[in-house]
Amino acid sequence: MKTAIITGVTGQDGSYLAEFLLTKGYRVIGLKRRTSLISTDRVDGIFNHPNFKLEYYSLHDSGVFYRLLEQHKPDEVYNLAAQSHVRVSFQVPEETVETITMGTLRILEAIRNINPKIRLYQASSSEMFGDNPNVPFNEESKFMPASPYACAKVFAHDLVRNYRESYNLFACSGILFNHESPRRGETFVTRKITLAAANIKLGLQDKLYLGNLDAKRDWGFAGDYVEMMWLMLQQDEP
Repeated sequence: MKTAIITGVTGQDGSYLAEFLLTKGYRVIGLKRRTSLISTDRVDGIFNHPNFKLEYYSLHDSGVFYRLLEQHKPDEVYNLAAQSHVRVSFQVPEETVETITMGTLRILEAIRNINPKIRLYQASSSEMFGDNPNVPFNEESKFMPASPYACAKVFAHDLVRNYRESYNLFACSGILFNHESPRRGETFVTRKITLAAANIKLGLQDKLYLGNLDAKRDWGFAGDYVEMMWLMLQQDEP
């Protein structure tokens, strides 16, 4: 039986990925920050599954991840945890950069030192392309990050590439564009719109305030995206 560790398991992607891996016969170790305000509602359906275990950890403590790798001996690690709000990253830039860049570096170092055969998936973001006007984007498009969040994601993306090339790790990044589901957080635009529509229907509000209405995005379903993450780690080479 394969074992996978998922950081950020209580998020939209983490919960879908955990469910998907359990159907594939994995043992899944889901990691949640002890200080996280996010509830475990998204993993309630698998909480009592015999092959699922929820553990607490800290993105700021490299020793915790060393212990987790030694204890659970995973075949795969999926790093989905981060402060993921672009707007919030301007308010807490240090926290954003610390959790994304240093959190990724600590995972890479732990894998390199404990077991270099562990395969790593890193969640990168289309926000890395930022102000690049040359759409549509591909893997060769220039990164032009326009927020602390995007800058941190670029750094983490490059760290994964560097460790792959320098230490021959099976480490890869998937550049994720907008992907939605009923589990999407209520502060994101799709949920903001649907909640406002419901509230307007119920007479609880009469207006919806949005930002740039000219923005264009590629949209997908989170359940499809997590299958892509898994498929990336099943290849012969990263």
